[in-house]
Amino acid sequence: MTRAKPAEIRRVAVVGGGVIGSGWAARFAARGLDVVVTDPAPGAEQRLRDNVANAWPALQRVGVAPGADPARIEFTDDLELAVRGADYVQECAPENEGVKRALFARMDAVAAPEVVLASSSSGLMPTAIQADCATPERVVIGHPFNPVYLLPLCEVLGGERTAADAVDAAFDFYAHIGMRPLRVRKEMPGYVSDRLQEAMWREVLHIIAEGGATTAEIDASIADGPGLRLANFGPCLTFYLAGGTGGLKHYFEQFGPAMKEQNWTQHQPPELTDALIEGMIAGTDAQAAGRSIRDLERERDNLLIDTMRLRDEYRAGLGAHAGDRYARRDIAPWRAGDAVAAPLALFASVVEPAWVDYNRHMSEGFYLYAFGEASDALFRYIGVDEAYRAAGHSFYTVESHINFYREAAEGEPLRFTTQLLGLDDKRAHIFHAMYHGGDGGLLATTEQMLLHVDTAGPKTSPISPEVRAALDAIRAAHADTAVPEQVGRRMAIPGAA
Repeated sequence: MTRAKPAEIRRVAVVGGGVIGSGWAARFAARGLDVVVTDPAPGAEQRLRDNVANAWPALQRVGVAPGADPARIEFTDDLELAVRGADYVQECAPENEGVKRALFARMDAVAAPEVVLASSSSGLMPTAIQADCATPERVVIGHPFNPVYLLPLCEVLGGERTAADAVDAAFDFYAHIGMRPLRVRKEMPGYVSDRLQEAMWREVLHIIAEGGATTAEIDASIADGPGLRLANFGPCLTFYLAGGTGGLKHYFEQFGPAMKEQNWTQHQPPELTDALIEGMIAGTDAQAAGRSIRDLERERDNLLIDTMRLRDEYRAGLGAHAGDRYARRDIAPWRAGDAVAAPLALFASVVEPAWVDYNRHMSEGFYLYAFGEASDALFRYIGVDEAYRAAGHSFYTVESHINFYREAAEGEPLRFTTQLLGLDDKRAHIFHAMYHGGDGGLLATTEQMLLHVDTAGPKTSPISPEVRAALDAIRAAHADTAVPEQVGRRMAIPGAA
């Protein structure tokens, strides 16, 4: 049986519209997919819409695909109707084996036979979930992490009757929508990440029950300590470094005996007494300090985005995950015969929290940063990508002029246009305009001269034929476009000595 390729999946059904289901819906919609969500609970649609609306600003920060719109998320309380026309199904019902088995049997009865049916289960066995299906070979686990619309990890595994091609199809689809799927090598309770999380959570409860720390102190013990290391290297490489130049061999030689002699951890959870539960609730309420769940979600999302971006920038510099960037960089490259817009509209964003000053307006340095993102979109459009740069070719900016017209406040939408003003064998003369994404007002412009270089030198070099073909097509499309009035301006005070 032929499974749909990731790019052929256009419509996704999400079964269950809670926190995880609405997170999936937001992620799918941000990638330009049509989404239908089904949930029988009273008030489910409004909760879904509220959750997606809260997630959308974060998605705009990381970038949404062309045509992405929360309005493309439909809602129905009819399970069969939702699943029948879907190219992919993501189930997000409560973590109850009986509920999921019954749901999958119903979905299996109406979904097209080639469609993968994926469960967001955080620990149930796929063999049990697929037990009542007539075509169990297409049932997989696609376990995400909250917030689903931002965190890239998705654990993928099948059951005893799952076909290998279904697991492969799910893995490829999640990668296509910007996730980092992790293939779980063996069907086991809790999979991988949740087993590790659960072990830490048990210890948290024991420490609270023993009176060893408050909830705030426990959070600080991770967030300001090992959590910073774990966010970048994970536990195995972190402890590899703990062994010094001897690596893990030295670590086990030094600390291995103590692990046997000093069993610090409690493997069983403590009794969940009323006092323990009330203490946990009181502690976390105090930490929230009056901030609503929505306020905390937005703070969490902004911290996650900045942390993930910083980590990926470092890894890209080392050659790892160099192409694993955000949706706004997913620019379809120009191909011979493609129509070219005049001007191009390749990039949109929002004013990010890190871009603003003490007046909560965009700092002037970040205007240039944002224009750099617009240039990056142009590069991807003409074929200057990671592979091109790895081959030793790139463009360097040698001159840039910026004109500022209006302030932009934190969270306001931005859109950019790009015009190619001139071109020769080694140079490209471009012009970007930045507009308010809401009222359309002009915010700033920049005129830039780019040199094509051989980065091994570095020295100027002729633009490669394939990139030159794309630039020639843009130049031809832009030839009759009026030259912006800002082009060629010089800064001066008339009459000044």
